[in-house]
Amino acid sequence: MTPLLEAHHVRKVYSGGGLLQADKTETVAVDDFTLAIDGDTPSFTTIAGESGSGKTTIARLLLGIAPPTSGTVRYRGVDIGAMGKKDMRAFRQDVQAIFQDPFEVYNPFYKIDHILTTPIEKFGLASSRQQAAELIDEALRTVGLRPDETLGRYPHQLSGGQRQRITIARALLLKPKLIIADEPVSMVDASLRATILASLHKLFIDFGISFIYITHDLTTAYQVSEKVVVLYHGTVAEAGDVEQVIKDPKHPYTRELIHSIPVPDPGNSWIEEAVEEKDVEVPDTTTGGCRYTPRCAHATDRCEHMPPLYRLDDGRVASCVLYDDREPLDGGDLTSIISVTP
Repeated sequence: MTPLLEAHHVRKVYSGGGLLQADKTETVAVDDFTLAIDGDTPSFTTIAGESGSGKTTIARLLLGIAPPTSGTVRYRGVDIGAMGKKDMRAFRQDVQAIFQDPFEVYNPFYKIDHILTTPIEKFGLASSRQQAAELIDEALRTVGLRPDETLGRYPHQLSGGQRQRITIARALLLKPKLIIADEPVSMVDASLRATILASLHKLFIDFGISFIYITHDLTTAYQVSEKVVVLYHGTVAEAGDVEQVIKDPKHPYTRELIHSIPVPDPGNSWIEEAVEEKDVEVPDTTTGGCRYTPRCAHATDRCEHMPPLYRLDDGRVASCVLYDDREPLDGGDLTSIISVTP
């Protein structure tokens, strides 16, 4: 069956530097990433990593905001870079986005109502003003907002948490198959994060909407996700069931990432094994080997070559020579690893 949305061996390289060819530099943001999201079975997948890991670039590629340097992103089997107007319209309705900054998506000169009425008009979701008002009312209440306390106001008159929930309501109006949420709670108060995450999870459970949740915060990933993909410098370090990855990380970078999470009681940790870190500078460019090598306490000469994703016994994968006695994942396709059996 054709996936709803598929990234097939995508690679994204950003160029910079001076006018002369010799002064130009290249940064590989994403390297050989393959993943597909099913349109019939809802899933909640987190793509996690530190700043510069490539997770936001993957979101932009999947949304068609940025073209891949190589590889393809396909919507229902069609390359989104070559889609016609009809297919693009269907893509924009089926695949929605929630961005990090809940203020940037608003025009400060328009009232909140504008961001909700625009998709209704553009996609013909209502046959009358009354029906449009009912759709907006239902969407706002679904994300925990009262229409009489929300509509008729300007963006600056609402809190960051309210603005972010309105963007969720806007996405819900279109009844999408997939929502790509890029750091949706990183710029709101900690007290509101649980409310927003609960709204996202409600859309997943009650409406059958799939999510790709982009975050640097494994704590929130653990709260809402079923599957997790851990990125490091544009490559997949580890992927699998979120419970397994968080409770028993296999890749040295995943261990470091989890070990860095602060805990209320010093001395208690998510993992028992202490992570030995090396105080080194990580280069931006790849040397052809494992990119985590400069920081890895387990690095050996074998790390001079980039390891593939190896299948582990519990159904997840890890890109590390510690597991080179295991079977490599065919083609690096994560689809079977993060798929959810109905």
